[in-house]
Amino acid sequence: MTKRFIFICCVLLFGGSLSAQELTAKQILEKVTSNKQGETLYSEVTMTIVRPTWTRVVGVKNWTKGEKYSLILITSPAKDKGQAFLKRDKDLWNWMPSIDRMVKMSSSVMGQSWMGSDFTNDDMTKHSSKLEDYTHELNGTENVRGDECYKLTLVPREEAAVVWGKIVMWITKKDFIEVKSEFYDEDGVLINTYNGYDIKEYQGRKIPSRLEVVPADKPNQKTVLTVLKNDFNKPMSDDFFSQQNMKKLR
Repeated sequence: MTKRFIFICCVLLFGGSLSAQELTAKQILEKVTSNKQGETLYSEVTMTIVRPTWTRVVGVKNWTKGEKYSLILITSPAKDKGQAFLKRDKDLWNWMPSIDRMVKMSSSVMGQSWMGSDFTNDDMTKHSSKLEDYTHELNGTENVRGDECYKLTLVPREEAAVVWGKIVMWITKKDFIEVKSEFYDEDGVLINTYNGYDIKEYQGRKIPSRLEVVPADKPNQKTVLTVLKNDFNKPMSDDFFSQQNMKKLR
């Protein structure tokens, strides 16, 4: 049996396994990003903000096109209905129909709470990019709630204007699903933990249908995002993402 024959047999038998093991941290992140966003995504969700003495529910519709465009519409409660958020490249606007005012949002407010929730403005508008604004390191694998996961550490690039000082992510090896992430400030203090639950299949893509964000230093507080609908790769023109359109959406 020649060495060449043995080599070919090894490639045929183990090639897929070896290539999976050799994925870089960025390639893993690219796979999970593509899986949960597609080329375009239209989604409908409810956001439940839980506090020790009250609970508030916000209805949201969201349109995204890659990492360049995003448009978010608030559908409930009545006092916030019609409020919208628009992202084009790195420019962000907030339309508030109750006072007939359009506000351009600066990078300085990206770390602030979005609609009083535990999500930041950056989380919802995707102002920063985990792929482009951070370096990526693969730290082996760990088991999370029964799933073997890649563990990634993301550190912001020196020139990037981002909210977090470090992000640690756990992504399932089988389907490239983000099931847990930890977000740290510049001093390395844990601020928020995200957990993805109730994996469902949407047009062939397996994605958490419930995301819980729990702040580290605020007992009995969390925000729960529940997916009602995901529609991937629906045609969307760049012109859809405009200030004129964000005022007309219903």
